[in-house]
Amino acid sequence: MADWWVLLVWCSSGAAVFAAVQFLVSQLMFRRAPPAAMTAEVTDSQVAAPEVSVLIPARNEATRIAAVLRSVLGSRGIALEVCVLDDESTDGTDEIVEQFAAFDPRVRLLRGVKMPAGWNGKQHACWQLAQAARAEELVFLDADVELTVDALLRTVRLRQRLSVPLLSGFPRQLTGSLGESLLIPLIHVILLCFLPFPLMRLSRMPGASAGCGQFFATTRAGYQLTGGHSGIRQSRHDGVMLPRLYRRAGLKTDIFDASEIAVCRMYQSMSETWLGLLKNATEGFARWPALPMITVIMLAAFVAPVIFVCVWICEVGLQGQGPLVAITLVSGYLPRLICCFRYDRAWSGALLHPVSVLLFLSIQWIAWIHQKRGRSVQWRQRSYETSSS
Repeated sequence: MADWWVLLVWCSSGAAVFAAVQFLVSQLMFRRAPPAAMTAEVTDSQVAAPEVSVLIPARNEATRIAAVLRSVLGSRGIALEVCVLDDESTDGTDEIVEQFAAFDPRVRLLRGVKMPAGWNGKQHACWQLAQAARAEELVFLDADVELTVDALLRTVRLRQRLSVPLLSGFPRQLTGSLGESLLIPLIHVILLCFLPFPLMRLSRMPGASAGCGQFFATTRAGYQLTGGHSGIRQSRHDGVMLPRLYRRAGLKTDIFDASEIAVCRMYQSMSETWLGLLKNATEGFARWPALPMITVIMLAAFVAPVIFVCVWICEVGLQGQGPLVAITLVSGYLPRLICCFRYDRAWSGALLHPVSVLLFLSIQWIAWIHQKRGRSVQWRQRSYETSSS
């Protein structure tokens, strides 16, 4: 029996160390946007400043839309237009945007048309926004994101320097409830532990891409070439599917750490977080064969180390394996603790990291079961059919 415990802890240690090493390598490559040269000439000259259309889809965002508009309108160093598409809101979102537009001509309110069959609401809204945009630099921004004054300039300059048609920033994620603290920070953990950054940078493989649907910067030419959001019209997860679309067209994509220039609170409660992650899981890990593979790896790397510590303390097995158990535990917790310090400060979620992983995997399996049963997905007062294929 003791030999089996030792074998299991060695397997777990291998998974945990692999994830930790991959995380550290990715951390080195997960660059921030360099500081922009905010000289008076660049700031004041409409010729030198890049022209940027900020495109915000909004459906029932009355409690958030004013904050994002204030942050975007405070941007420096760019020639700015802000287009907000009211996607059949019923809470007065359009009235708030109209108030901003009345005092600032850079703001434009667009009225969304009825969503056709076969589209997802956000993709349809973003597609309409892109058709109305005037600038060559397009920045798609969710209504729950707020930017610093230099965020847009730094993002555009980074995209130009990297020569990529599509660049996605990962904002700092704010959390309030315990449920948010448990689940939302896993965005960075999973990204940095499991995305092969060298392969992403050196290839155009669709499967080696990533993105954050909250914050995308693209060229108009790249968007038109790929079809943009019309090419992923049924998707509920543009963060995954839009970079893949660009790469299938032979274009490069990249991501960057936007935590010092953008903040976002995605959800407001545990139930909203659960439903929000559930709606797009099948376009991430909740598909075959990715689901069983990621389940085994995450259980081995992040959950099993705690079990082995308990076994070692209770002297049920693993006598004499204290150093190996310690290495396994430290490796399993290291990515989450670094993310907590660097990105989210959700310490309660970090301490309960194994619980977070179990909740995350539960969401993936429930989403897969729902898809196999053909159950529809409910989000933003809309229903989307799922395929069992």
